[in-house]
Amino acid sequence: TCRAATASGRGDMTLKNLLVGVPAMLVCLIVQVTVVFWCVRYCARRSAPGPGDRVLLAAVRPLVASMLALMIANVLQIALWGWLFVLLGEFEDLYPAIYHSAVNFTSLGYGDVVMNQEWKLLGPLEAANGVLMLALTAATLTAVLQNIIRSQVDAIAAEQRPNPDSRN
Repeated sequence: TCRAATASGRGDMTLKNLLVGVPAMLVCLIVQVTVVFWCVRYCARRSAPGPGDRVLLAAVRPLVASMLALMIANVLQIALWGWLFVLLGEFEDLYPAIYHSAVNFTSLGYGDVVMNQEWKLLGPLEAANGVLMLALTAATLTAVLQNIIRSQVDAIAAEQRPNPDSRN
């Protein structure tokens, strides 16, 4: 049977989890948005091939750099959650805390490691946070790819325009 939170402190546990989890989510958002802005600026500067660049390399470089930067940001966020779990006393070592965090963040949900009742709500909070941050990653990579495609279409269109200097 499902019972509502009793006066034994379960309502306090929910508030305590939210007071710890929401700031962690905001830190992750700051990390992610910082990297997203870097990716956008990097790609805006690098999407058009320069003289002598190989077209494929020039086109793919911003996408690869963005993917690597975004994945590093995601791994950093996973590590931040893992570090938080160690600070809260849920894990003695960082590696199992990061493993548990990665399972939560990616919403994989193996269930082989379960946190104590006191901090159990942090798992779903991290999962919600991870889904949002991974969605930002996917949206950023899509925007980068759209920018690359637009640059390539513009370059092809420019090549096909008649050159006004070549008139006889």
